[in-house]
Amino acid sequence: MVQVDLSDLKIRAQALEILLLDVDGVLTDGSIILSASGDDVKHFDVQDGMGVTLARAAGLKVGILTGRTSMAVQKRAEELKIDELMQGYFHKTEGLDALLEKLGISCEQIGYIGDDILDLPVMRKIGFPIAVANARPEVKKDSLHVTTALGGHGAVREAIDWLLELRGQKEEIYERFAQGQGPSS
Repeated sequence: MVQVDLSDLKIRAQALEILLLDVDGVLTDGSIILSASGDDVKHFDVQDGMGVTLARAAGLKVGILTGRTSMAVQKRAEELKIDELMQGYFHKTEGLDALLEKLGISCEQIGYIGDDILDLPVMRKIGFPIAVANARPEVKKDSLHVTTALGGHGAVREAIDWLLELRGQKEEIYERFAQGQGPSS
């Protein structure tokens, strides 16, 4: 894991404009289930979905950047009101470059949660790389943080909670939801 002091982590977290998520192995446990018709079936963790809602309530955009294309991911992205959905980018830096141009932001303003070597080119370019607990050792090595939760089992929520804490927003966002005020007050 990349060693960075707490004050630098907080500065990096404050600079974030968007958090990108891989799908297989991050938003899911990595299983790929194909139906007889060839459609894929994915298992998403509901607390990860709440984490996305919390991040968006804190003013962060949330995007998905994945190498595969899936109707299940399209549907889940719609449910979660994902800001940027980029599917079918086997070479993920192509998706990253398109996003940078579209949003007019720098790499330092991007966070990414990944798990495997296809994520490394993006993770090595952006300002806030995070790995899930069951990520490949090479991915963990290049990350600022490694979750204790496994991909597909609350890792995204854990990472978002940690980011909100670093940004000094977690308590206020949680209290807003606890008061029944929802995503925006």
